[in-house]
Amino acid sequence: MAQLEREDSDIHSEALRLNTFLARAGVGSRRKNDELILSGAVKVNGKTVHELGIRVNLSDHVTVGGKRVVLGERSVYIVFNKPKDCITTVEDEKGRTTVMDYVRLKERVFPVGRRDRNTTGVLILTNDGNLAYKLTHPRFEIEKVYRASLNKPITDEHVGMLRRGVKLLDGIGKARAAETIRGSGRLKVLVSLREGRNREVRRMFEALGYDVKHLERISFSGITQEGLSRGEWRYMTKREVSHLRAMSERVR
Repeated sequence: MAQLEREDSDIHSEALRLNTFLARAGVGSRRKNDELILSGAVKVNGKTVHELGIRVNLSDHVTVGGKRVVLGERSVYIVFNKPKDCITTVEDEKGRTTVMDYVRLKERVFPVGRRDRNTTGVLILTNDGNLAYKLTHPRFEIEKVYRASLNKPITDEHVGMLRRGVKLLDGIGKARAAETIRGSGRLKVLVSLREGRNREVRRMFEALGYDVKHLERISFSGITQEGLSRGEWRYMTKREVSHLRAMSERVR
């Protein structure tokens, strides 16, 4: 398949904070990396580091749990059109199909957020741990749009309830926007969320008495799977990466 433009490296020659270095190397979010540093799992040039503010250069020898961490020349950002029956993990102990069976790269990347195996559509993968953390943290309110296909026509009252809030076991699920799709006989609904709780869209509909026959994420902060068949992926454009970074810096 055609692979579009990949993001140029934003790694500079100046020293980086250790947690940022680890995040850009794909180890985890900066917060998670702080925990690793405080636990004593990180060494720089053979010495265990406990100070969170330490800075390192590309020439430094950094290890986590005894394994060297190397900052790649490029950060990788991918849009994947996730098919059904695909696990949103790097590997699965039960041997089920994962996103990595479709996205095969020499660089190590990981999915941004979790999706249930039967939800299809837009999925972002990257080795930029810092950006991944911001894109999934509720504080940054990244918008996701879903198209739900239901087992029966939805009423105006229930569309309004999606917007006002639906009581769930773990709190109130509230859509930023919800509307039926014209010509679908009220069987298809667009739902926009700025949260990311487990199976939230499905659980909102279930609480209102509907079964979701198919759920597809059609937009992640405005980035879509347009032009990609199920199971296909592409590199994100520079403009898309810049957009995600700008959105991740906005804190409401």
